[in-house]
Amino acid sequence: MTHRTIAGGEPVRVVLAGAGSMGRAWLSTIILAPDVELAGVADIDVGAARSAVAEAGHPDLPVGADAVALATAVGADAVVDATVPEAHHPVTTAALFAGLAVLGEKPVAATLAQALSLAAAAEVTGELFMVSQSRRWNPQLFALQAMAGDLGAIGTLTTEFFRAPHFGGFREEMDHPLLLDMAIHPFDSARFVLGAEPVAAYCEAYNPPWSWYAGAAAATAVFEMEGGVRYIYVGSWCSPGAETSWNGVWRVSGEKGSARWDGDTEPVLDADVQPVTRTPAPYSGIAGALQVFVDALRTGATPMGEVHENVPSLAMVEAAVRSADGGGRVLIDDVLQQAHEQALREETRADVRAALAGWTSVRHALTT
Repeated sequence: MTHRTIAGGEPVRVVLAGAGSMGRAWLSTIILAPDVELAGVADIDVGAARSAVAEAGHPDLPVGADAVALATAVGADAVVDATVPEAHHPVTTAALFAGLAVLGEKPVAATLAQALSLAAAAEVTGELFMVSQSRRWNPQLFALQAMAGDLGAIGTLTTEFFRAPHFGGFREEMDHPLLLDMAIHPFDSARFVLGAEPVAAYCEAYNPPWSWYAGAAAATAVFEMEGGVRYIYVGSWCSPGAETSWNGVWRVSGEKGSARWDGDTEPVLDADVQPVTRTPAPYSGIAGALQVFVDALRTGATPMGEVHENVPSLAMVEAAVRSADGGGRVLIDDVLQQAHEQALREETRADVRAALAGWTSVRHALTT
């Protein structure tokens, strides 16, 4: 999708929406980023915004309760949305229609229907909306993806994730804390490593008897990907001892061998192929996502993480949850179609609804 570009010569002026823990991580990242100027910080708790800019050493930065109003007042070019998931849809919609590009935290929205609405809103406005799926911006993951390309046909990709964090708060009360709050990261990374989109999902989620979570803190999911590859995710958020990396432990199994990644160090290729020397990826974490976002605004290129490209990762989560709740295999196209119908029912903007109605196939709309 084409989007508005911003000429060089002056830094891209950004307003940060959200002054919570993730917002403060973004605050320090934006301050240090080249070719970016932090123009203000917004939070519904204006006191939290004031505290955040003061702690960052910039007490004179403009603050406010409404990110779009603040961005308009200070002449910003873009909004970085680090609000809670429930706020992603209203904040991003308002920003796009105010002529602001948006770099948003995952998930793209609280529901898949809202995610489709945001993709349509980006089409209508011609503004860039990119999702910062931060764990995809990992040079080691890029190296694993390159190794997967050396293995010939791929049969299986696996991720094992076992940790035991005591978060407190909302995560410990969720119905599916692992699938809804964490699994989107490896699901998104699996799409990247394989260069393939999901076709179907089967998932069993459960809560071990010692779990301190109210909902299912453990899950096993099997995804059929395009080309017949299987992606298998096994994880638990209540598994003390021998904990894996936060990135999980990965294995790619192909016709010429395998590649393995422990999530923290460089991946290892075990295959009967001549290793190819490649330049390491220059991006890492949210700083890398911000760099790619700014580059896309300058050049007009469609970045990895653009809203249409990111939505299938949320669809994988939705399909896994449906399978876990209802049993049986769930088709991704069915999930997308039902979300599309819901988006049409819920959409309040006539122009966005018209764009959604013009999608003859949701998968086609997302991939073209």
